[in-house]
Amino acid sequence: MFTDRRTFLSVMAGLLATPARAQAPAMSRITAFAFHFAGLKGGDIQLAEHAGKPILIVNTASQCGYTPQYAGLQDLWMRYRDRGLLIVGVPSNDFGGQEPGDANEIAETAEGQYGASFPITAKAVVNGAGAHPFYRWASAQRPLDRPRWNFHKYLIGRDGMIAASFPSEIEPTDPRVIAAIEKELSRVATN
Repeated sequence: MFTDRRTFLSVMAGLLATPARAQAPAMSRITAFAFHFAGLKGGDIQLAEHAGKPILIVNTASQCGYTPQYAGLQDLWMRYRDRGLLIVGVPSNDFGGQEPGDANEIAETAEGQYGASFPITAKAVVNGAGAHPFYRWASAQRPLDRPRWNFHKYLIGRDGMIAASFPSEIEPTDPRVIAAIEKELSRVATN
């Protein structure tokens, strides 16, 4: 077909430089909406069902000094859920062994003691190589904002990317958290 190597290479170079090739769409980037969590009481929490809406994902624990933050998370849930905010509590025993209980004990703390009615996942690993895929993704997106203790908060924007991250000591009702949520809620949905 081609008589010499030079002709072959010229044809191949031409194919690679065609406008169709140059204008090919970029690969899609993975967003938080690609992930799901097993629910505390069964079922699945599919983040894709909330695509285009902000999501606050918080690793929780029942025996932590920050456990009272469940009440603040519930306040946010009641205040913003009708505007589209999803809050997801992710119980984890990663920090200080402060979530040793089973699903019933976790529910008793979150729902019984603090009135949490937002979705709560089954217990998950949030740190290290065995971390839940969402947390591996989040750590890759924001390596300096990894959870270092219980009640670390990731705010996922309407675009599915991490819009903000808040360490454990920042309360859910802190003005910085509220401002970040309000900013995401005011953005026009992209999905």
